[in-house]
Amino acid sequence: MKAHCSLSFSTRPSLWRPAFKEQPPMANDTQATTADAVSNDQVIDVLNDLLENARDGEYGFRACAKEVDSAQLKPVFESRASQCASAASELVALIRQLGGKPDDGGTVSGAVHRGWVHVKGAVGANSALSMLEECERGEDAALARYRKALKADLPAEVRMLVQRQADGAQANHDQIKGLRDQFRSAKG
Repeated sequence: MKAHCSLSFSTRPSLWRPAFKEQPPMANDTQATTADAVSNDQVIDVLNDLLENARDGEYGFRACAKEVDSAQLKPVFESRASQCASAASELVALIRQLGGKPDDGGTVSGAVHRGWVHVKGAVGANSALSMLEECERGEDAALARYRKALKADLPAEVRMLVQRQADGAQANHDQIKGLRDQFRSAKG
């Protein structure tokens, strides 16, 4: 099965060239002015937000793999965790290439969500359907963060990577939702 989140990363030395304020645009210049261009720091902030998102996905899928009582779903969740880890590695490399410092860990809301998955597992609510529902909630949150990132005025090369990862998150969401629907119909 092809990995949806496992993306290739360009190793070109410079993906982002910040605009220089000391060189005003020419009168007939059709490119964005420096006031319109997003700063390198803003690009790094967007990428760090997505890095936390990818780590939340990795940690969340690993938690579900650990807690789920379905032998069919364990490898699905483990595969998704690995794909999210690959996406995180790409983002770390890009952030460093742009001169930024990658954030550590995931988000507080991601940690709370994983805690809820563990609680459900501890009290016996770790059915396949229950875990799929939790994964779908996590994927909904991931998609929202990618949509927000894609609204930013990102350099073309950065946008391409973000779009590919967003497409991977959408594919993950669709697969998880399909599995959830399958388990729901089998239950009812």
